[in-house]
Amino acid sequence: MKVVLSIKPEFAFKIFNGTKRFEFRKAIFKNPDVNKVIVYASSPVQRVIGEFEIGEILKCDKAQLWELTKKESGITEDFFFKYFEQKVEGYAISIKNTITYDAPRCLKEYYNLLPPQSFAYYL
Repeated sequence: MKVVLSIKPEFAFKIFNGTKRFEFRKAIFKNPDVNKVIVYASSPVQRVIGEFEIGEILKCDKAQLWELTKKESGITEDFFFKYFEQKVEGYAISIKNTITYDAPRCLKEYYNLLPPQSFAYYL
């Protein structure tokens, strides 16, 4: 099963150029069958640009999460801690086997979905 994640373009493109190996989330999907992520690059791109397989999902307190992921986070320490400011714990989705689409796809036309606030399941 796949999920669609809305990701800011600056971070979405880092996933596919290999400089961001973890996608950080404050909350995570509950379905254990999710094994792939469809990446929707949010405004101003507003297109699906590729997908990746989930390696593992880390869940721990934010200080430990940063220590485990900082070398391949694709973000600054300041940005990380501001993102998780109101949280004790966080999630990091390990990215593997990325596929960049030849042509970006329209989420509505291709997947019949609207941009998700956090994520949307896609069968």
